[in-house]
Amino acid sequence: MKNAIAIIPARKGSKRIKNKNIKLFHGKPIIYWSIKAAIESKCFDKVIVSTDSLKIKKLSEDFGAEVPYLRPKYISDDFALTSDVITHMLKRLYGSLKKPKYACCIYPCAPMIQAKDLRKALSLLRKGLSDMVFPVAKIPYEVQRALIIKKNNRVNFLLPQNTAKRTQDLKKTYYDAGQYYFGTTERWLKSSNIIKGSRAIVIDNSKAIDINNLEDWKLAKNNFKNNEYE
Repeated sequence: MKNAIAIIPARKGSKRIKNKNIKLFHGKPIIYWSIKAAIESKCFDKVIVSTDSLKIKKLSEDFGAEVPYLRPKYISDDFALTSDVITHMLKRLYGSLKKPKYACCIYPCAPMIQAKDLRKALSLLRKGLSDMVFPVAKIPYEVQRALIIKKNNRVNFLLPQNTAKRTQDLKKTYYDAGQYYFGTTERWLKSSNIIKGSRAIVIDNSKAIDINNLEDWKLAKNNFKNNEYE
């Protein structure tokens, strides 16, 4: 018993990229790569896909994941929170039974995830260093000196107090890599705020592509090929 499960939220439909969660990515439906990394990590007793689609259900099961039920409509729309999907699965699967100690949400469009990344996150959790771990990448510019454009294209600093500060005196900033959130089940069930107080693992920007449009998709395909994930 590894005392951990993976849950991949993969609803049908996508407004910006049609059928994004099963669109072919280097010859496989993109969800395949997330399932593959989860299984190969050997971190989990179960790799589960939460979906409202029979097609995604079948593909996921073909790739080795479990789909115990179809996700209800009220947590399958554009406004459903990741935390709602994960907690719904945990409660429905286990009810009042003893739940696994750890649960990992892995996004279906995160082909740069590797098994070793998940093992590293689980190791941090087991050491008690945090109750939630997720990957971030460094923002390659100083957001504290970001500009805004007002009426008539007039430019101003978003934070005028930083105008005279040297670049090296500004704090480094990071963005969510959009790959996974690995935490204790207790954390998932008690709080919908995944980020606050969590521990970050800094990864290379080439691996941290949140695929929201076709430009992101093309960049991810190129980086995937260059990094030889296949």
